Amino acid sequence: MRIAVPNKGRLHDPTLELLERAGLHLVNGADRKLYADTVDPDVTVLFARTDDIPEYVADGAADVGITGLDQVRESQVDLVELLDLDYGVCRIVLAAPEDGTIDAVADLAGGAVATEFPNITREYFANLAIDVDVVEVSGATELTPHVDIADAIVDITSTGTTLRMNRLTEIDELLESSVRLFARPETAGEEKVEQIATALGSVLAAENRRYLMMNVPEDRLDAVRDVMPGMSGPTVMDIAGTEWVAVHAVVEEREVFETISALKEVGASDILVTEIERLVE
Repeated sequence: MRIAVPNKGRLHDPTLELLERAGLHLVNGADRKLYADTVDPDVTVLFARTDDIPEYVADGAADVGITGLDQVRESQVDLVELLDLDYGVCRIVLAAPEDGTIDAVADLAGGAVATEFPNITREYFANLAIDVDVVEVSGATELTPHVDIADAIVDITSTGTTLRMNRLTEIDELLESSVRLFARPETAGEEKVEQIATALGSVLAAENRRYLMMNVPEDRLDAVRDVMPGMSGPTVMDIAGTEWVAVHAVVEEREVFETISALKEVGASDILVTEIERLVE
């Protein structure tokens, strides 16, 4: 099993951290290497450019890949999305100079659009039946409208700050993207692929959730159940030789403060809150 992951850039560290949290610890490091073994003897991690990962997976050099949806859409290869990993969130947008004459998509008919995403851009304008000249660039896309290379740009943005700094205003959104786990259609259902998806998914499921443990008088158990926002109701265990029970439950982190206050009011005590590393739902 070979997993292709970003070799550098803003997606590299979060991806390695996710693999580590999922139990796929690298055993021979990642610095300046093309691949690394993991504690699972059947799993190897390959390091590649984010825009090369879709081809790695499609061609069979890797069994699964972790990269942005934008890169897969731009590559135009046929992959199956297994899991949204919920980081590297960004958008691909159409933008034009804020003091220019382009106020709507239709204003670009017959004009030029500069981009690092020519396939996504051509598909977008083809679907709108608007004829534009797509100018492919490899960087400094925001500069092109100001030096008469293009009338507008299609570029990636997270917060919009770079667009504003370059006096560009957003006209339309082409794609919402984030980092995803991808596989080829013919391997997506294989056991090892599903194991990888489950391991990564368990880390995501545990985020922003907390594990609550407490002692409760048996005669107050119904009241505790009423205020406990557990996923499927709390787990209740007898405490030998007493009239108390131990209650365990998983709650959303944002609900912990109010839940603890409500639990104390109905008689719970010795309340313990812990983080959850992984949660298989």
